Amino acid sequence: MSIIESEFRPAIWCRGPHVQTLWPHFFRFVPRPVYRRERLELDDGDFLDLDWFEPGGDGPLVLVLHGLEGCSRSHYVRGLVAALAQRNIRTVVMHHRGCSGEPNRLNRSYHAGETGDFDTVLNRVHEREPDTRLGAVGFSLGGNMLLKWLGENADTSLLSAAVAVSVPFLLAEGARRMQRGFSRIYQWRLIKQMKQSLTRKYANRQAPVDMQRVRGLDNFWTFDDQVTAPLHNFSGVDDYYARSSSRQFLGTIGTDTLIVHASDDPLMTRAVLPQEHELSGKIHLEISPRGGHVGFVAGRPWRPRYWLDERVANYLSGKLKA
Repeated sequence: MSIIESEFRPAIWCRGPHVQTLWPHFFRFVPRPVYRRERLELDDGDFLDLDWFEPGGDGPLVLVLHGLEGCSRSHYVRGLVAALAQRNIRTVVMHHRGCSGEPNRLNRSYHAGETGDFDTVLNRVHEREPDTRLGAVGFSLGGNMLLKWLGENADTSLLSAAVAVSVPFLLAEGARRMQRGFSRIYQWRLIKQMKQSLTRKYANRQAPVDMQRVRGLDNFWTFDDQVTAPLHNFSGVDDYYARSSSRQFLGTIGTDTLIVHASDDPLMTRAVLPQEHELSGKIHLEISPRGGHVGFVAGRPWRPRYWLDERVANYLSGKLKA
């Protein structure tokens, strides 16, 4: 168990939290991997789409959980997939329900505390490849899912190692932060994407929520109270945030786990960070004073270096190939 300051040092030209967060999104170039898509049919009648990238061989495999409204094309996913491929590690990106380019079939979709779908995918993969060493990486909301799952499955985890990046450990605190300052821009963008997803999903069928009212929602608190909570059997937003926040599950994690976080993450406050006594002996928490949200950009403007890819890939390579 340890909490240490990260070795990451931001580029001089990219020091602010918003620049760190936005630069990779707008300016990073990462070749798109040629994925192999697999549709996994679920027992409840829905489906999950998996994107596989296998550079050759039958070595270790890493399952990737993207963030809110992300997908296998997200810059941080492609960067990690490329870094792992250089180390001969295969990846499979699990799209959350409705995030693969096609609306899912059921009214429910995904949320920050949803761990059942990941559990299903992990067990299916293990059944196919019982001798393969498995790792997992979760970004942002996907990181919250992963940490919660690790805590819930401390004694039965099939993973040899895990990494969680820029995790909103306390969802209510994150929702409050998103209503202040420039962070409202991030909130506006994400809420807009979620409302668009709902509109596409219910274009030709009856919605279980009042879509006219949904169109007027403008922050996470009200969206999660009026959409996320009722669609996923929570009594309201407070119930959803309380039961789904990952911080309460950290003490029971039994898998070697690296958590990478920046203190200046503009999507949350430092109050979300766990204290050392809350961490199990298997967790290594690296905190950087700077880095933004899934940023961690170093190097020069004409040759930026994406430290996060290197850190995560090196950690998993060491654990999965040991």
